[in-house]
Amino acid sequence: MRAFHPHILAIEDDPVLGLHLKTSLERAGFAITVAADGDSGLTLAQRTAYDLILLDVMLPGIDGMELLRRLRRQHATPVLMMSAQGDEGHRIAGFDGGADDYLPKPFSTRELQVRIAAILRRVAYERERDCVVPPAANDDLLAFDEPVMRVRCGDCWLSVTPTEFRLLQVLYEQMNEVLTKAFLYQQVLRRGYARHDRVLDMHISNLRRKLTQAGIHNLRLESVWGQGYLLSWLR
Repeated sequence: MRAFHPHILAIEDDPVLGLHLKTSLERAGFAITVAADGDSGLTLAQRTAYDLILLDVMLPGIDGMELLRRLRRQHATPVLMMSAQGDEGHRIAGFDGGADDYLPKPFSTRELQVRIAAILRRVAYERERDCVVPPAANDDLLAFDEPVMRVRCGDCWLSVTPTEFRLLQVLYEQMNEVLTKAFLYQQVLRRGYARHDRVLDMHISNLRRKLTQAGIHNLRLESVWGQGYLLSWLR
């Protein structure tokens, strides 16, 4: 039986870091392709089916944020962004653009491998699930269209990122139940919860904004102080 080696595209203009990524990840059992600028990286990402894309933000040619926006128009390939600009505003912009995770530079090889493994486990888990989740209690709630990462509520369509899609799907499956942050980190982000990690909060904020912008006012995504989050349907 042929061993499976996940194929990763690393779009990184720093030649030293690019070589380090290729060497260390190949040693860990991954197949790595490295692109040194945004234009060639986007071309490769559109032509080849990768299991994961490592994407630097500051790139010559097309920058990382614009590359991500263009990629998300047609592809749902998981993207882990890497940047020295690790403040909250840049992380929010990355997640809002469709990133699955955001790793501030500098980072250790071990942390990178753990983040990659978590994303790949989540993708493998999702491939085993049905693409459409039937409404749990009411026939007029939500329908999930995974191939295009959209959610339908009646006649309204909500365009979301892959992570937002998973988050809303998990909350919907447990409608009217408070889900802890630890549970959501495990089920959605596929990693453990750290007290000062605000990644989940950013995704919740983005989902609330998109629900409002889409005119979907019957769904309420609430924060339950000291417990977690609750999705409820208002009549």
